Amino acid sequence: MVILNGHEYVANQATRQEIRFTKEGNCFTDCDNVADLNRVADTLRQSGAIGRLEQVLRRWLAQCLCLALDVAEQKKMHCQYAFSIYQAEYSRNLLFRGGRDLETVFQGLIDRTRARLDLKAVTTIFGYKHRPNTRERTKREPRLRVVTEKPTYDLTVFKIHCGSLTLKMYTKGARVLRIEVIVHNIRDQQHWHRSLPALPEIAGHLKDILERFLAVVRCVDAATLDDGRLESLPLPSQVGRSRVAGIDVNRPRMVAVLQAVVALSSIPAGLSSRELAAKIRELTGQSEAEYGPRQASYDLKKLHGKGLVERVEKSRRYAATEPGLRTMAAVGIVREQVLKPILAKACHPEPHPRFPPENRGPWRIIIRRSKMKSANCSTHSKSRRRDIDNKLSMGGA
Repeated sequence: MVILNGHEYVANQATRQEIRFTKEGNCFTDCDNVADLNRVADTLRQSGAIGRLEQVLRRWLAQCLCLALDVAEQKKMHCQYAFSIYQAEYSRNLLFRGGRDLETVFQGLIDRTRARLDLKAVTTIFGYKHRPNTRERTKREPRLRVVTEKPTYDLTVFKIHCGSLTLKMYTKGARVLRIEVIVHNIRDQQHWHRSLPALPEIAGHLKDILERFLAVVRCVDAATLDDGRLESLPLPSQVGRSRVAGIDVNRPRMVAVLQAVVALSSIPAGLSSRELAAKIRELTGQSEAEYGPRQASYDLKKLHGKGLVERVEKSRRYAATEPGLRTMAAVGIVREQVLKPILAKACHPEPHPRFPPENRGPWRIIIRRSKMKSANCSTHSKSRRRDIDNKLSMGGA
């Protein structure tokens, strides 16, 4: 197995072209001309880079493997070596002006999207100077992890695993936020070619997955609800020739469907009715007989009628649209953070004590005085009334 680091290639080419940059490990932390550096990095995804990579691999075979055949022997035996790709990574770096801005933006993003994207665990590991390279295979790897990489900076990793694909976002150094997608075994990806000439195609697939992941995070983080959208959801819609019912956000089943679609929206290939049904059973505790793929297919059809999801081309899978993600996330926010607290206070008002405990003594004194005063007033009024009656009787006489 040969491991090729694209960052080293970009660094060497940038040095030859006199592009000034700062690099920490395998990360570019500063650059005078980012556009030129991006142009150098894009050359790895071009078809012309395949010939250079193949030369490097053949040179490695000739120098490191004593059993490898040279070119003359290969021609004599009518054979040649072919190279395939096992694992690939594609990353994008966002450079911030200051570390404080980076931490504010990234930590706020994690706090706002963790529950909606179903990130269940947050684990903090202290005491490591470097990122731990080994882990116990019996334990499940957490999806969100905070690891101290250096004594001065924390490494915050936002991870989502999708089979052999891993989508992650993490801080690198003091001012760099890296978004990365990794395919651990290309053989697990259907319709992906593994030969070396397919490298630009693989890079294109990884780029689409990364941009899709960023779009999902952005839509869930900045949820919006257009004017009149909430009122139009319960109305029926038309999907092809069939008429389907609307979306009642007051029903627990549709609430669970919206929550499950948002949680599964980061899957690169889209979601199927079977995956949606499994997620809803996990959220509601229902059995497969109560909610299965058939019910999930009908609910996806209703979401499709409202434009919240769209069908993936040449498949039976669905992917949430960007406006649909904003709408579904906003409906969840309105229901969970606005309507539920208001209804809870309206249905179960807090009982207020008649008198505060600390003022119970003075209130008693005031009440006693008021009673005495009212008693004196009543006695005085009776005596005065008698005097008036006497005067009237004397005058009448």
